[in-house]
Amino acid sequence: MRRRRLIVPILGLVIASLAISACSSSATTAPSAAAPSAAAPSAAAPSAAASSAAASQAAAPLAPAKLTLWHNYGTEANAKATQALVAAFEAKNPGVTIDVVSQPADNYFDLLQTAAISKTGPDIATQWTGLFDLKYASYLEPLNQYIPVDELKKMKGIAYSSLNFNPDDGVLVVPLDLQFYNGFYNKDLFAKAGIATFPKTWDELFSACDKLKAIGVTPFTYGTGGQALGGGFYPWYDVSYLMMYLQPADWTKLYSGAIPWTDPAVQAQFDKWGSLFTKGCTNKDVLTNQDSVNQFETGQAAMTMEGTWQIADFQSKMGDKVDVFVPPFSDTPVKGIVEFAGDGLSMTNYSKNKTQAAAFLAFMASDEGQKIIADNGIIPAKEGFGSDQRMAKNLLDFAANQGFTRYPMIDNVIQPEVSDVGTKVLNAAFGGAQTMTQALTSMQQALEALPPESKNQIK
Repeated sequence: MRRRRLIVPILGLVIASLAISACSSSATTAPSAAAPSAAAPSAAAPSAAASSAAASQAAAPLAPAKLTLWHNYGTEANAKATQALVAAFEAKNPGVTIDVVSQPADNYFDLLQTAAISKTGPDIATQWTGLFDLKYASYLEPLNQYIPVDELKKMKGIAYSSLNFNPDDGVLVVPLDLQFYNGFYNKDLFAKAGIATFPKTWDELFSACDKLKAIGVTPFTYGTGGQALGGGFYPWYDVSYLMMYLQPADWTKLYSGAIPWTDPAVQAQFDKWGSLFTKGCTNKDVLTNQDSVNQFETGQAAMTMEGTWQIADFQSKMGDKVDVFVPPFSDTPVKGIVEFAGDGLSMTNYSKNKTQAAAFLAFMASDEGQKIIADNGIIPAKEGFGSDQRMAKNLLDFAANQGFTRYPMIDNVIQPEVSDVGTKVLNAAFGGAQTMTQALTSMQQALEALPPESKNQIK
């Protein structure tokens, strides 16, 4: 799930496996495991005896301990689900307490890295999947010796949470939920504006914007949103859909530089996106707005870009008038959806309470834990579990029944150095503080400054 910062050599070797696997027609299909000689050290899968020992340990009473858990969820549904999991786990394990600490999102991983050096950080921490669990693997404990790997493999997308993208080599993150990047729209405002069907192309979207402005409504609101990732909005929700003019496997070309960020086709997509602002389809204060969620919930704006973490809140505040949409950021209709196990929880390798921390992660992955996750408004990542939320079902339906291609989150599968630069310059360009050409050039320069091994692909 979203945001960044140091890349290890293995990342270039495994990225093609990740992106190509995203073409799969099944959300439960794991990417092929890449096993190059330069791969990160493997954590051997536990033997049957070790798995039996782990199961016995989980059944035995846990020794008293005080643990710390860090997350960067703010007050969104993921934070509420995490707190509910902790409360249930503590109730089942008297003497074990978990102090949940909400850390600022914009420098969360800097704090984790600093704490890892001094070994003063948390026992359990929120971690993003894809390239990020590999990037921060130096302070994460592989979980296979604590939790039976067959249980971990029941989590959708578990390969994206593993060394070499292979769970047998070591699972680093237990996914918290299955996430989407998507839009939300106010159906009542669309009906009032006379928009019968949701737009499917750029032209249809701009036409809808004109109709919404005609009834005195801001079409799109951009701002810090539900995650408060910094001073501006988070552009990668949109960029994931802008780049769907490419197939998932071709996203590796953005990673390797085969398709530069300054490519005319890329530029054309970003120029169209920027015209949402210049044509008045958005709020004027996109760079400073901190009230986008409220503006959408109160009917001041008809659309906003977020993700599944906002479903519960929007449903509670807006009822049946709100629904989800796939951004129509294309000249011709494109059937793609961002569906990805974007983040989860990990155990630090310097934790002094590994038995208790692993037991919590095993509880999170259990059927009981997955029900708690679903009850708190997010989509469980475990096979066989879904969601009762109307909008979550609608999102799941795009790929499951409507033939949409599943894509990963693009900010999880490009180099963090590039996405960090992009987060800053794309905000500025969208809001008119610089040109899109300048922004894309800065991203390309960040890519070109990386060592060659950071841009390698599997041959």
